[in-house]
Amino acid sequence: MLDPKTLEEFGAKISALLANSPAKDIEKNAKMVMSGFFSKMDLVTREEFDVQAQVLARTREKLKDLEARVDALESARAGQ
Repeated sequence: MLDPKTLEEFGAKISALLANSPAKDIEKNAKMVMSGFFSKMDLVTREEFDVQAQVLARTREKLKDLEARVDALESARAGQ
C-alpha cells in the first residue's frame, strides 16, 4: 500500500519542480502576451456587457413609450 504521507511529499516535490521550471515562465509570458492582445482589441468584461445590455433594453422601452405618445398627440391634433 502507498502511504498518504509519501504521496503528499511526492506531490509537493513535483509542484516545487514545476514552479521552478521554464514552463512557469512560459505560462506567465503567455498570459502577458494575451493580456496585451486583448487590451488592444478593446474587449469588455461580461459584467460590462450585461450592464450595457440592460441600459439598451431600458432605452428601447423609453423610445417605444415616446413613440406611442407622439402617435397619440399626432392623432389628437389631426382630429381637431
